[in-house]
Amino acid sequence: MDYQNVRGTQDYLPKQEAIRRTIRRTLEDTFILYGCKILETPILNYKNLMASKYAGGAEILQEMYTLTDRGERDLALRYDLTIPFAKVIAMNPELSMPFKRYEIGKVFRDGPIKTGRLREFTQCDVDIVGVNSQAAEAELMMMAVDAFRKLDVDILIQYNNRKLLYGLLQCFAVPEAKNRVILVLDKMEKIDRMTLVKELEELALTSDSLAAIEQFLDTEPALDYFEQYATLNNFVQEGIAELRELDSYLQALNIMDNCIFNPFLARGLEIYTGTIYEIFLKEGSIKSSIGSGGRYDNAIGGLIGSDQSFPTVGISFGLDVIFTAFELNGKVAAESEIDVYIIPMGVEKEALQLATTLRQQRKRVVVELSDKKLRKAMDKANRENIPNVIVLGEQEVKNNTYQLKNMMTGMTEEKSYNFSKPLLKR
Repeated sequence: MDYQNVRGTQDYLPKQEAIRRTIRRTLEDTFILYGCKILETPILNYKNLMASKYAGGAEILQEMYTLTDRGERDLALRYDLTIPFAKVIAMNPELSMPFKRYEIGKVFRDGPIKTGRLREFTQCDVDIVGVNSQAAEAELMMMAVDAFRKLDVDILIQYNNRKLLYGLLQCFAVPEAKNRVILVLDKMEKIDRMTLVKELEELALTSDSLAAIEQFLDTEPALDYFEQYATLNNFVQEGIAELRELDSYLQALNIMDNCIFNPFLARGLEIYTGTIYEIFLKEGSIKSSIGSGGRYDNAIGGLIGSDQSFPTVGISFGLDVIFTAFELNGKVAAESEIDVYIIPMGVEKEALQLATTLRQQRKRVVVELSDKKLRKAMDKANRENIPNVIVLGEQEVKNNTYQLKNMMTGMTEEKSYNFSKPLLKR
């Protein structure tokens, strides 16, 4: 048998998983501080749900893993946590609004593989339903800044509004059917200018439209550029108003140093209807985003075939790409996963009794059960940075005591323990 992982998947050994758990806990604790309620959705979904026109759009469907069950039903693995969440809101009209949730779970995309991007990966999402104002976007951006400060990671959030791009393309006489231009613009920082222009030319735009887009690409990245089109197009007018409102919140929250307007940011998924954002490392060790999101007001109503408005905005953090950034920057787990390491010298039963008592005191305890020699066991304690060691022998059991050694200082502390007393039933 050829022992290999499926391409685009990865095993995480204990030291790696300890770092990932630190990241996950930090994000989750931050979500809870912001009043988010936990939710869990199935990995397995009906294909028609994941392929809905209110879902990710044609681009993401090419990366969707599909399968059939024994009843020959068409199913798909979720490629994000957004559409399963929209399904939950559609199926549960009794939920009171606004509703704010978080979910952490695995998703699957049969897409290209690069540093920090796999085909099986973990997303950490927060979504807010029922808030029309840009206060929702601002709170999610503030939450991102908070979370990464706790992780000691400097981030920059690029933001834009899809309405600006929709409206601008209308002003440039780009037909609605050719809004793939937006997907090309989203690649501006990923491909060179010549390649980008070539992709635009392949969309069979008129020479006037193409010239107008190229002129736009040469503009300074400022919101003022769009003012000239505000009286010509309602989308542009709304996009400017929403971004002005967002900027006022970001200034009030004092996070403008972590946020920058990028008029070329488009986000590939067609689901987005308003403000969009992507999170990048300031130091640039990873070029792709480590988080992203935006407003998608049409998805929930579209899924249930209703004209009812469900203003919705979300943000997603990529656990795997954040972990990759930690690895590249030499960040390690802050502490050992073990508090006490007990090395029994022929008294395994008593060692397990003592371990049980210590665990009841919320200590993380490992008992050496492999007859490892004392020297090798101590080497293990040093190698794994275990802070406290107990060497337990017959004499200690006889005297109802044990020595707790601090591996950092070398100091020992004698403690009493009645080895003959039965353990309390839990």
